[in-house]
Amino acid sequence: MNKRILFLGKSRKNSTLISSIEKKGFTVIQSSEKISWEKEFDLIICFGYRHIIKEEQIYKSSAPIINLHISYLPWNKGAHPNFWSHYESTPSGVTIHEIDPGIDTGNIIYQKYVNFKDNEDTFALTYKRLLIEIEDLFCKNIDSILYKRWNSKPQRRAGTTHKIQDLPPSFKGWDSNIQNEIARLDKILSDKIAN
Repeated sequence: MNKRILFLGKSRKNSTLISSIEKKGFTVIQSSEKISWEKEFDLIICFGYRHIIKEEQIYKSSAPIINLHISYLPWNKGAHPNFWSHYESTPSGVTIHEIDPGIDTGNIIYQKYVNFKDNEDTFALTYKRLLIEIEDLFCKNIDSILYKRWNSKPQRRAGTTHKIQDLPPSFKGWDSNIQNEIARLDKILSDKIAN
């Protein structure tokens, strides 16, 4: 029987994972739109999916739902994890986890710390590296993921969570130098507190 994967988020153009899954003999249905699924799937994978999956859909799903998140959970759940790991000096990394009703709070399947090189000095460059690392982590464990042979573990700390609107309004952008930008944002915050 042909195994079916629902891949929510990144397209074939933006991720090599869809073709990697198909090479294993699975049929992949991809969507970046907000959808509710009625058909049966063997596994649902979210990677860069911008929509919240509703609690009733999680509990109704006959297939496990997993997420590929570019942070070292439980740190930096939610939006802009790469920015917050630098700004708050929390661990950088990537995590594959089960989806539960919370935001990035599900049990951890696989994760990896990421240490950046000296020349990875902008938010854009570290983001690009995290995308490479999460795809690499997935591919190294592809059989256990696709055949659901993983042993997940709960997140052990509260960690941190951020919403889209938490990003400082004076942030200069993803191509800015990380150290310079953090120093600049800290100065703005200090000046604001002092006044």
